[in-house]
Amino acid sequence: MFALLAALAATSVLVPAQPALTQTIAARDAVLFDVMFAKCDPAALAGLVTDDMEFYHDKGGAMDHDAFVADYAKSCAAKRAPDAWRSRRELVPETLKVYAIPGFGAVEEGAHLFYERKGEGAERLAGKARFSILWRLGADGQWRMARTFSIDHAPAP
Repeated sequence: MFALLAALAATSVLVPAQPALTQTIAARDAVLFDVMFAKCDPAALAGLVTDDMEFYHDKGGAMDHDAFVADYAKSCAAKRAPDAWRSRRELVPETLKVYAIPGFGAVEEGAHLFYERKGEGAERLAGKARFSILWRLGADGQWRMARTFSIDHAPAP
């Protein structure tokens, strides 16, 4: 936490006002989850998260940057098998909320649905969850995921 506060003090950025902030974060969300679920590109994922990123999952526990990227790379490798399970994430648009964190970035929260299919089989709704993402706006103008809470996972209704 102290590293996060030190980063905030060292690099103050101008966070866009609404509605531009929500549009920017929604676009960044789409890029992040496209890389994670459709592209399966560990190098691209590493560029979308901060070096001190932390991920908290109500089923899988906590992971730091290195564990998160390594776990993702392992998952991508497994998806290369012809009969592997493949997933897709869909944001529930009406649940999206974005809050500015002045001088730092924004918090995004919402709900999403997860679909899965085995190999080239039919896709089915598999589950739902809620999330909160702390996005850091870097001095380079890039938004990166800094902290994530992935919670309230449940089977599809």
